[in-house]
Formats: sequence, structure tokens, C-alpha cells
Amino acid sequence: MFIDDQKYNRDGKIYRRTLLRNSYRVNGKIRHDTIANLSQSSDEEIEAIRLALKHKGNLKNIINTAQDIKTKQGLSIGAVWILDQLAKRLGISKALGPSREAKLALWLVLATVIEQGSRLSATRMAQRYAVCDILHLETFNEDDLYKAMDWLSDRQQQIEGKLFRQRYNNGKPPQFYLYDVTSSYLEGDQNELGMWGYNRDGKKGKKQIVIGLMTDEEGWPICTEVFEGNTKDTATVKSQIQKMANRFGVQQVTLVGDRGMIKSAQINDLSDEDFHYITAITKPQIEKLIKDGVIQMSFFDERLCEMSTDGVRYILRRNPIRAGEIDAVRQSKLNNVNKLITQQNIYLAEHPSAQIDAALNKCRNKSMTLKIDKWTEIKANERLLSVEVNAEKKAELSQLDGCYVIKTDLSADIAPTHAVHNRYKDLAEVEFAFRTMKTTLLEMRGIFVRKANRTRAHVFIIMLAYMLAYQLRRLWYDVELTVEEGIRELASICSIEVITADQLSYQTIPEPRELGKILLSKIGISLPDAIPSRNVKVVTRKKLVSERKHKRIQLVKPKK
Repeated sequence: MFIDDQKYNRDGKIYRRTLLRNSYRVNGKIRHDTIANLSQSSDEEIEAIRLALKHKGNLKNIINTAQDIKTKQGLSIGAVWILDQLAKRLGISKALGPSREAKLALWLVLATVIEQGSRLSATRMAQRYAVCDILHLETFNEDDLYKAMDWLSDRQQQIEGKLFRQRYNNGKPPQFYLYDVTSSYLEGDQNELGMWGYNRDGKKGKKQIVIGLMTDEEGWPICTEVFEGNTKDTATVKSQIQKMANRFGVQQVTLVGDRGMIKSAQINDLSDEDFHYITAITKPQIEKLIKDGVIQMSFFDERLCEMSTDGVRYILRRNPIRAGEIDAVRQSKLNNVNKLITQQNIYLAEHPSAQIDAALNKCRNKSMTLKIDKWTEIKANERLLSVEVNAEKKAELSQLDGCYVIKTDLSADIAPTHAVHNRYKDLAEVEFAFRTMKTTLLEMRGIFVRKANRTRAHVFIIMLAYMLAYQLRRLWYDVELTVEEGIRELASICSIEVITADQLSYQTIPEPRELGKILLSKIGISLPDAIPSRNVKVVTRKKLVSERKHKRIQLVKPKK
């Protein structure tokens, strides 16, 4: 009796067939009978049967082999195991599917959470992490990961749809959807979507892409889309409306966007689908409403105030904290100008031949640059400069400090005043998602891919990784560490590879430290006692040592 374990390729996909068979001879010819099909069994079960068959003559040898074993440090297992289990819990693994490309795409998602980097770095990570043992992957290199990105890009819409249906399988999808855009700069200038545009990163001399992200009212990501770098915010809204109407099939939708996102054209597009909106209006629009008598300055208070006209509701409020911040900024700018004036007065006093007009123009230009020239005036009295504040003008400009107006076409029966206000404030969840995806944890910035489909796949991988980070942030909310620190703690849990005298190997998992136990208990996931060692070797096509030697030869090569 033996285990017949084979792999075969069909239509470009690798399949595994594992049978428990018995062999015998008939007229000198070897025949086989299949006793059981073990193809659906786990690696642990197959290895246990293989070990028992190897020692079927004396099962005591299985115990005795413990006296003749070798151990060595194994692969990092904690972070990969936990994130893989969490991906299954959230439905990410199911949405991706069981194919090899799906597993490689899942590894890119997990690798993004563990250690951010390129596809090459993800390949090298697989040499240190037990990804092949946990995800049941065969060997791969960075080219395979790029092919997995192509596969993922082609199926992004299907996967987003599966994730949406899995999360809202009770037939009651959310009504409010938060939407915002950001930009991410590019390294190099060969990206097919890279364009010059308004760079929110403040990164000069870099092309960029524009990224739209839609979430539910709790900030859970639903879908993402990548646009060319010169795309305006408002131009991205229509495709989001079409997604909700066609791809997700949602009947009741209220799109929540900031004042630069939802304007009259976008409101018309929403009305065509019988959708609603929540947005805010700009300061000039507020001033026009005051001028037209629709609202009055006295309506602005710390408490919410609502006005309605022509089927549109306006929710007004003054935020005293924000008003104080704006006033502090004005005072800081005034102090900056005063500092320059003091420096120029000292210079004029020490240099009698210096021109007063030149010093005066310098201070006035500074005032214009800081945009305080409307309520200040810089004067010269003989050779002494001073700044004069127009208190009346300053008060006029500051009367709307901290004031904002939220606008919606929702009826009060569907969304009361406080609900409308809170949903607009929930846009902070999307802003937090962008910060996490771009800077603090997942590092979307500085994309190194060129093709449009791989750029989209890269951003989609970041969004899937954010789903894991989103969940961990809530599960570890009352633990005194960040998500990054928690992942590093789990990544420090390495297996111990045990090799028996029969050259059978498996990986035992040591008991975590106290902090690791706390993190695991918060997630509700436990580590296994042991997992099989599949001894899959992951290699990269890039040879750093030979490249270093080549560069060194080039450096020391004498000039002709």
C-alpha cells in the first residue's frame, strides 16, 4: 500500500491528484487498485498517512524517531497565517478563487501588509515567510507575480462584485456611499496613465495618477478606480454612479462627496438614476445665499440649523474650534510679516544708503504672498516701516470663519438633520483610508509599474490590503500599539523545522510571547501546533551578487 501523489498540467493550470493505492502482480505484471482518493485531504493528513505507512511494520518507530531528529530555524509563520485566516474570514480568499494566479495575488495582498515593496521584494519575502506552505503554492518568481497582476486586473470588477455581495448578503446594502479622490506620484515617466496634474502630494517634477475610492458609511472599501493624472475630480463621479446602478445593482443610493466633487452636472447625473447626494457648498456660494436672503448670518451657531428652498435642504453650523484655528493662522501670518519688517528696519538703520522703497516692496510682496494684504497696509514713515491692521476689513473677512453649509436633496423623513451632518463628516473615513494607503502602512506612493492594467492591479491590491488593515485596526483598538507594530510582532513568530532520521520534515510552531498571545486573542485566531514542510524553494531572476560584481568592474576599469 502506498500514496500515489502526482501533479499534472491541464490548460495551463497545475492540478494535484493524491490516491491511496495497493499494488500486486497478476501473471508477472504489476497492477494497482485505488483504495481511496485523498486529493481533498489536507497536507497534514496526507503526511500522517505517509508516515504511518512507512512504519507500518513497527509503529513504535514513529515514537522512536523523536530520539533521532534534527531541528533548525524555520520560516516566519505568524503574520502570514493570521492574515491568511483573516482574508478567509473577510471573504477575500473566496472572492479571488482557488487558482494559482489567485493565490499569487493573495500573497501580493498579504505581502503589502507585512512589508511594503515591489514584486521583486515580495518574491524575496517568500524565501523568509512560510507563504508556500500556508497558501499551498509551488515555486514562483517576480515574473509570475506580474502575470498574477494581469490576471487580477482583468477580474477586478468581478472580485469587487463578489466582495460586495458577500458583505451585504442580507439583501440590505447600505444607502450612503462615501467617495473621494487622491493622487499618487510616479517614479519615471513611462507609466501609461501618468500625466501632469494637480499633485496633492506636493511632489514637484513627478507625473501622477488619480485614484478614486468608494466606501460605505463606516469606511469599509467597496471599489476603487484609477484615472489618468490630469483627470478632474468631478469627471470621476459619473463612472461611480454607473457602478452602483449597473455593477452592484443598488436601488437606493446617496453619494456623499466634498464641495469640489459634487456639482450641478454631477447632481443631474445622480438624478437620472434617481439617486441622491450629500455635499457642501463653497464660501462664495454661502455669500450668495446670504445676499439672496435664503440664509442669515445669525443662523450660524454651534448647534445645527436647517433651511429648505426649492427642494434642497441646507444644514448650517459654525465650528468654533475651526474658527479659532483660522484666526490663529491669520495671526501667524501677521507675525511673519512683522518679523520681516523688524529685519528690514534694522537693515535700514545700519545701512544709510539702502533704499526705503526696496524694503517697502519686499514687505508688501510678502504680505501679498501670505494673502493678508486685504486687511493690512504696510507704510513707511521716513526710514521706519510699520504694518497697520484694518480691523473692520478683517472682521468682514472673518465673519464666515468656521462656518459651513451642507447641501442635500434627501427628504427629512429619510435622513434627519443630524444624520445628514454625520454622513458628511464620515468623509474623514475615506481621508483616513488614503493616508493609510499612501503613507502610514501600505505605501501606494511612488508606483514603479508602467502598464495601465498593472497600475490598476497595484491600486486594487492596496485596497484589498487596506481591508485587512481596517479590520486589524478595529480588533486591536484597545491594544497599546499600531497595526504596523502588531504585524511585526506576529512576523517574529518563526517555526522550528524538525527533520527525522527518515528525512521527513515538518514545522512546529512555538508558543508566542505574551504580546503575541494578546494579539491573537483579540483577532480570535490561533496558530496551529505544526504544519507540513513542503520544501518549496522560491527564486528570483534578478542576481544581485553578479550585478554588484559587474558594477564594481565598471568602476575600477581604467579609462582609455
